[in-house]
Amino acid sequence: MNLSKERLAHIVFEADDRAGKTFDVVLLIMIFGSILVAILDSVAAIRAKYGDIFLALEWIFTILFTVEYLLRLWLSKRTLGYVFSFYGIIDLLAILPTFLSFFVVNSQLLTVVRSMRLLRITRILKLGRYVSEAEFLKKSIRASSHKILLFVGFILTIVLIMGTLMFIIEGPEHGFYNIPIGMYWAIVTLTTVGFGDITPSTPLGQFLSSVIMLMGYAIIAVPTGIVSSEMAAQRTRDQIAKGITCKTCGKTGLDPEDSYCRACGEAL
Repeated sequence: MNLSKERLAHIVFEADDRAGKTFDVVLLIMIFGSILVAILDSVAAIRAKYGDIFLALEWIFTILFTVEYLLRLWLSKRTLGYVFSFYGIIDLLAILPTFLSFFVVNSQLLTVVRSMRLLRITRILKLGRYVSEAEFLKKSIRASSHKILLFVGFILTIVLIMGTLMFIIEGPEHGFYNIPIGMYWAIVTLTTVGFGDITPSTPLGQFLSSVIMLMGYAIIAVPTGIVSSEMAAQRTRDQIAKGITCKTCGKTGLDPEDSYCRACGEAL
């Protein structure tokens, strides 16, 4: 049966009929298979026994994904729009590692990036609720990005100052050979990771360590608070835009100022 370009594009890009869902389900199975091959290929004992099979399977998957990528390019109404879209970039990254393996050893293991293509499952299964929640989270993070960047700048300033002080106080004899190493220590300590590969030995250095550890506990909570407050503000804006829905009876269009549902009287 001959397929028109429009019909083929509908099958590839949509999942609202049997053919489109079948195409995407087969694609997901291939993605799972290629990820499994990459994982098993990283185990030396398994690779020694089945390495040739894994190599053949990886090239089969790569060729199929390449054909699919080229097909999407051909069928796209806006080719550049697809190329530079989120899914377009992920689709391209999914096929590059195998070709790069000619030049970079073990780069084919990076094919696990194909796992990001599993995000298409939200479209296949029509998980609209999760898509809307993801959009809500994206808006909240985007709205708080300036505050977070300002906070990161503040943290980097602290790291620079503390790293420099530790370099001056401790010095090379205690492992602080330069300011970058001092900054590395400050980051590890501030985040409460504490690898222990570099430790202060002087009383003043240990005092500064205690200060930065205490600061770490307080600082970790700041980004969470920024995003949480922005999420609450975003939720309020969304409710104002479309009205509040009563969780008890499901009545929609209630005003944000309402304390009780007009239909059932339940507290909002």
